[in-house]
Amino acid sequence: MTSPNSPIELILITGVSGSGKSVALHALEDARYFCVDNLPPELLIDFVDLETQKGSTKLAIAMDSRSAESLPLIPEQIAKLKKANVDVRLLFLDTQTSTLIRRFSESRRPHPLSKPNASHADIERDLQQSIDLERELLCDLRELSHIIDTSLLRNSQLQSHIKNLVFAPEAQLTLIFESFAFKKGIPVHADYVFDVRMLPNPHYEPELKALTGLDEPVASWLGQEPLVGKMTNHIEEFLSQWLQALNSDHRSYVTVAIGCTGGQHRSVFLVEQLTQRFSQKWVTLKRHRELGL
Repeated sequence: MTSPNSPIELILITGVSGSGKSVALHALEDARYFCVDNLPPELLIDFVDLETQKGSTKLAIAMDSRSAESLPLIPEQIAKLKKANVDVRLLFLDTQTSTLIRRFSESRRPHPLSKPNASHADIERDLQQSIDLERELLCDLRELSHIIDTSLLRNSQLQSHIKNLVFAPEAQLTLIFESFAFKKGIPVHADYVFDVRMLPNPHYEPELKALTGLDEPVASWLGQEPLVGKMTNHIEEFLSQWLQALNSDHRSYVTVAIGCTGGQHRSVFLVEQLTQRFSQKWVTLKRHRELGL
């Protein structure tokens, strides 16, 4: 492959079946990317060459276990594309197994790796085995990718998150802060997880209970608590020590998840504070999972 004269952006979407890859691809199509679903990996370089000759500069491709035999080719293909000055970003969509089983059961669609003649009694067992096999087939790609946990995301939220990622200003590293509730599970895509449940909780203040960490009365209340300030400073100091090393390791995204009990007050406030502090040096995004933002 020859290096393109104009920079080419390639978003490669992979992930487990039922995690929302088609939704992500539609979001990129809306963002003016030329999109292809289920391209065989062995055609990846030829496809990029062809689109380069046609003048395309924004490409998005979805690949998954339907091309199981060719998946081992992808890391080598990606290395060649990067060597040819193609900006390749890998996004891996993941979902909790229980959620996948529910989605397949509700849609009544078979898993791509399921047995074609499974009896009704064996369908659920076969689905579990298919999901486990798919995770095994995709584990190497998962290690290379930025992971997005879609377990609790509505389609509109996933589309918004995808657009925020691809439209972030050019930088070697984008820092993502995300608040969440421990009672709803830890985000599987988090690179770092900080537990702030030991901090004073506005939930027990009657006038603050119905508000969130985005509201001024809650922010003011938490801002006056010494332990909250101490925790925020400690997280900032830790990340400041290691972000440059992560950047030097050619990481595209680093997700820092901040969790409290309900994901409404403390974690939201700390995400807002940390986003403000780090945005002066790094490209920084924020998400509040339980608030749908």
